[in-house]
Amino acid sequence: MKSIRNLLIAVPFFLLACSKSGGDSPTPTPTPTPTPTPTESAVAFSVNVDPGSGNILGVVGTSQPIIVKVSSTLPSSGVTVGVTVLKDADNTTVFTNSISTTTADNTITISGLTSGVLCSATVVVTSKSTATNTKALTFKLAAK
Repeated sequence: MKSIRNLLIAVPFFLLACSKSGGDSPTPTPTPTPTPTPTESAVAFSVNVDPGSGNILGVVGTSQPIIVKVSSTLPSSGVTVGVTVLKDADNTTVFTNSISTTTADNTITISGLTSGVLCSATVVVTSKSTATNTKALTFKLAAK
């Protein structure tokens, strides 16, 4: 009987100790999730006349059209296609051209080739919206 009486005295103290004090607190505002930034596909392309590593493209005449085909998804702002041709003997520039495009197939005509002179052509495709998204391809060519 004494333990029941002690229990009845202690229960109100427990209830008072567990009660909320200070009124209602505001509902916490959740932190908004940041919107993910869309990423571009890595630039990928091919050149229709690329003879492959260690081979030389034989050009008939003093010019050679090439088709640079971008196979990756094109960025909405497009890409820059740059072509530079240097003489292997002294690294002088034979040809240089750069175009801005939003199409996958791009024709550029390399001109100024001299018969019997070995050259290296470098094609560089760079995203216009992300300068670090770039790819380069180099191949050898010589006019016959």
